[in-house]
Amino acid sequence: MTGRSWDGVIFTPDDEPYLGRELLKALDNLIVSCLESNSKIARRTHQIAQRTDLQDAACVLIPQGVNLSLAIRELVRQGYLFAAKVLLRPLAERSVTILYLCENPAKMEIWNSGWGYRGRPKLAQMMDSINTTLLGERYGPDIGRKMTNGLNSLTHGDPASGFWNMIVTSEGTTGYGVSKNLGNPDLCDEICAETIQWLALLLGMMHRIFPEAEQAPAQPRVN
Repeated sequence: MTGRSWDGVIFTPDDEPYLGRELLKALDNLIVSCLESNSKIARRTHQIAQRTDLQDAACVLIPQGVNLSLAIRELVRQGYLFAAKVLLRPLAERSVTILYLCENPAKMEIWNSGWGYRGRPKLAQMMDSINTTLLGERYGPDIGRKMTNGLNSLTHGDPASGFWNMIVTSEGTTGYGVSKNLGNPDLCDEICAETIQWLALLLGMMHRIFPEAEQAPAQPRVN
C-alpha cells in the first residue's frame, strides 16, 4: 500500500480497486441472476392464495440474505474488506437456516414461536445436520464447528479476528487498518468465493420453495 489516504475516495464500478478479479466477476454475474429471479418470484409471492409456514420464513430470510450479499459486494468495491468479511456470518446463518427449515419441517414450530435463542439450533448444529442428511457426511464429523469458528471470531472480536484487518503500512510495517484495504486481492477472492456459495444457496431455495412462481399466476391471496 502507498502512503496516499483513500478515506474520502468513493470508487465506482469503473475504477474499483479489485476490478477484473475472476471471482468478483463471478459474484457480479450471480447477483444479476439472483436479482432477476427475485424480481419475478417476489411478485408472485404476493399472489399465492395461502402461503405455507416455510414460504413465510423464506419471505423473511431470503431477501435479508440477498441484501447482505449486496452490502458485501459494495463493501468490497469500496475496499472495506474487513467489514465485508464480518457480514459473511449473518449471510451464512440466513442461508443455512432456510435450508435447515426446509429439510426439517418439524422445526418450523420454533421459527413460528420467534426463533428464540434458547430454542433454536446453533449455526454449527444446523450445518452438521445438513452435512448428515443431505450430504452423507461428505465433509466429515464436526464440520459445523470447523466452519463457524472463524465466522464467530469475526463477529465477537476475539484476538484471532485481528488477522483480517491487518495491513502493511507505507513504511513497510504491519498494523491494524481502520479504513480501506486496497492491497489484498487474496482476501477479496476469499470473500467473493464465500459470498457466492451462500448466495447460490439462497437462489436455489427461491426456486425450491416457490415452484408455483414459475408457473401460471396464482389466484390473489386472501388475507
